[in-house]
Amino acid sequence: MAFKDEVVAAYQKIQDEICSSLEIADGKARFEEEIWNREGGGGGRTRVLQNGNVIEKGGVNFSAVHGKLPDAVKKAFKVESDDFFATGVSIVMHPANPFVPIIHMNIRYFEMDEQTRWFGGGIDLTPHYVIDTDARFFHHLLKQTCDEFDASFYSKFKATADDYFFIKHREETRGVGGIFYDRLKPDNTGLSFDQLLDFSVAVGNTFIPAYTELIDRNRDAEFTEQQQEWQYLRRSRYAEFNLVYDAGTKFGLETNGRIESILMSLPPLAKWTYNYNPTAGSPEADTLSKLKKGISWA
Repeated sequence: MAFKDEVVAAYQKIQDEICSSLEIADGKARFEEEIWNREGGGGGRTRVLQNGNVIEKGGVNFSAVHGKLPDAVKKAFKVESDDFFATGVSIVMHPANPFVPIIHMNIRYFEMDEQTRWFGGGIDLTPHYVIDTDARFFHHLLKQTCDEFDASFYSKFKATADDYFFIKHREETRGVGGIFYDRLKPDNTGLSFDQLLDFSVAVGNTFIPAYTELIDRNRDAEFTEQQQEWQYLRRSRYAEFNLVYDAGTKFGLETNGRIESILMSLPPLAKWTYNYNPTAGSPEADTLSKLKKGISWA
């Protein structure tokens, strides 16, 4: 079996297992699946869950696409060749309860030839209300996963996530971060491609224990209309980041990806209130004070 076929099989298994576990955690909604083909080569499986007990809208997408790279992407990747293959799993969950956080995960593999290929991805948390114990739990699990492969991974990838998931025009991080990495290959990690696949799978397998625990901790928390309004405001910041800065969104659009799958990450409902400033000393103000780079959560 070709290496890229091994990656595809591993990622499809992760998609299946995460979808099954999320349906159990939600207890009501079921994923709807749409099989799609990409003009130019490849396709994927888009799975969306809506109006559940816990998840208001969420998607777990798998894709494996190939074809010719547009000139803009070739320039961004600093490569000369046209032919590419890319596969990955991408997840975004928008919960109904403001005290259950938004979560995002992406694991991916990109290949042009034997010399030009790499893994990328990460997982990060965007709480509407930052709960310190939840943030520490989440980061602790990520550190455990990273430490199994390299003791330096967590600190490097956490710093990269802080920098990447930063909304520059608002001078705040999207959430409490997580890990983010790109272009991992043997010459910059000391790991073989087989080991890097194992790492990518391990990151994928961290999703369920991390998120189901956070769901169980917060799913029954009571909330007010004011707190839901704050949730809608925080969702708007999430949408701003994905539409303005997110590299995956740009890659999907520039390679003629499926628009419904690309914009699956957007929340079902968000609000932009003019010049909103939370009351000093409020939980909302406390959350804003923690949307900063460099906070040590683990």
